[in-house]
Amino acid sequence: MVRIMAKVKIVTDSTSDLPKGVAAQLGITVVPLYIHFGEEVFKDGVDISSDYFYRRLTEGPILPKTSAPSPDTFKQLYNGLAQEAEGILSLHIPSELSATHESALLGREGVDCPVSVVDSRTTSMGLGLLAVIAARAANDGATLKEIAKLIDSAIPRIRIFFTVDTLEYLRKGGRIGAAQWLLGSLLKIKPILEVIDGHVEGIAKTRSHIKAVDKIRTMTESLGAIEEMAVVYNTALPEAKSLGQSVSRLIPRGEKIFYSAFGPVIGTYTGPGAIGIVSLLKNSAV
Repeated sequence: MVRIMAKVKIVTDSTSDLPKGVAAQLGITVVPLYIHFGEEVFKDGVDISSDYFYRRLTEGPILPKTSAPSPDTFKQLYNGLAQEAEGILSLHIPSELSATHESALLGREGVDCPVSVVDSRTTSMGLGLLAVIAARAANDGATLKEIAKLIDSAIPRIRIFFTVDTLEYLRKGGRIGAAQWLLGSLLKIKPILEVIDGHVEGIAKTRSHIKAVDKIRTMTESLGAIEEMAVVYNTALPEAKSLGQSVSRLIPRGEKIFYSAFGPVIGTYTGPGAIGIVSLLKNSAV
């Protein structure tokens, strides 16, 4: 089969947790963020494996830090893509959570084709699903303006429910407040969290991991019609598969659920033992 080259190129960053095979198949360019263990620097999803990262996270004395790609990294990428593109759509982690969006905005200056930089207001496979539907539209011949409009309508329809073993990593990374962390630690709860308009918010709590996963399932079931779905995890794959199978009836027949492991950047803040469901709700206007 001869693949039609899309006139619009889709770019995202590694916090999308897109499976590499999906990105390659759809022609999505993924820009890595950086993981810092002291003086050691790794490219997220490129030269550090998840197994190695989580082992160092839990067993090593150094807590990792993360950083964004530079504007020059984006400029070089955009200029390369512009050689065969009529436009570029660049989708990224919220500006509240990373400087990646700002770097992309600075990097697009002077590029030889239009570059639309979008703050997705979400992350992990919430961002990943947006990149997927953008790439599908691009491969179908949609214009940059049409794809930007599609993504603008999709962003409010992304929902992410997830749980973590401990709030400690979110606290250390500055992603939740001290009061929320203290309450969770004292009560030994398993929280249900959601990414809401660029922020991580606690929306429910349970007393065990099993109850937290079941709560995520029932909350997802209450959302209504779902167009796309992903299970995100850094627990065991069988648990992720079991959760996915329990909600598979909620998506259109013939569609598949994406399974995506939390990468090192997201894992820096979730810690080990995280699992959740990402849903793209069906557009009621369609």
